[in-house]
Amino acid sequence: MMRVELAEATDSLSEYTRKARKEPVIVTRHGKPVAMLRSLTEDEWEDFVVSTDPRFIALIERSRARYKPGTGIPLAEIMRKYGIKPKASRRPRKAR
Repeated sequence: MMRVELAEATDSLSEYTRKARKEPVIVTRHGKPVAMLRSLTEDEWEDFVVSTDPRFIALIERSRARYKPGTGIPLAEIMRKYGIKPKASRRPRKAR
């Protein structure tokens, strides 16, 4: 992981972007991390675009207003009814 102090960052943004393809670039201010530059996967880009789209946000808000908690069908019940097995988690679980 590369660290660069903001006041000492002399490379161009495109150069830091090239470096971020290999490892995350942590930008610090007075020694404290303030930003991170890293490569972005296609899935992460899609998630970002969808989750920040005002039309999608409005759709979610309308759905939440229409369906109050406890009035829907639990996902586990739907999966059981249609014989769908849960996928293995892609993220490792954190130790507690």
